[in-house]
Amino acid sequence: MQKLNALDWITLILVIIGGLNWGLVGLFNFNLVTAIFGENIVSSIIFVIVGLSALYLAIGAGSFSKKGSVAGDQV
Repeated sequence: MQKLNALDWITLILVIIGGLNWGLVGLFNFNLVTAIFGENIVSSIIFVIVGLSALYLAIGAGSFSKKGSVAGDQV
């Protein structure tokens, strides 16, 4: 089985960070991205990159089963 490539790992990490940020927004009304970067173009770019990462993972979700699991393959 193929291993996850660098782009797969980067997008996975970005989507996890985005999900955690949304969890903070939902639970505590606290947006970590805007707390760190402020409400400016940088925050908007980060949100777009996270959104594109989610789209990449959604489109390529079927191929991940062929590449192997994220937690590691068991033989």
